[in-house]
Amino acid sequence: MILKLIYTLFLALLIALFVGLGIDAFYPGPKAPDYPVSKELEKPGCEISEQQRSEQIKYEQDMRDFNEKSKPYNRNVSIISLISAILILVASLTLLSKIKMIADGILLGGVFTTAYGIIRGLMSEDSRFRFLIVTVGLIVSLVLGYIKFIRPREKEEEI
Repeated sequence: MILKLIYTLFLALLIALFVGLGIDAFYPGPKAPDYPVSKELEKPGCEISEQQRSEQIKYEQDMRDFNEKSKPYNRNVSIISLISAILILVASLTLLSKIKMIADGILLGGVFTTAYGIIRGLMSEDSRFRFLIVTVGLIVSLVLGYIKFIRPREKEEEI
């Protein structure tokens, strides 16, 4: 019994990693700027040179640009991962429902992927999009809970 639980959790983690790493491999994000080497060598209490100051200003501007590019990227990754999660959940509840242990692992992987999508959506810093993502997550959770736990009981009661 415990081995089945471990396998189910392992499969779920692999599904979520598969989606996350697949997105990163085929839709890489913006690259963060490198921290200025002169700042790493700077000693406390020493005077800062003009070159170091200009490097720091350039680094700060590059970081602002990176943060602005990251917002739409995180939104897009959130959308891609939520669509993937929904497809995984549908496959688990329909095509693979006969193979219970594998279906449960894939189902849990879809739940983990949904959580990943919501977290990436929260990083987009757009309050309307965040609300939309959480709403989608809530709807998916409610539908999933109904299909997985309530509908089977209703069928049993009819018999």
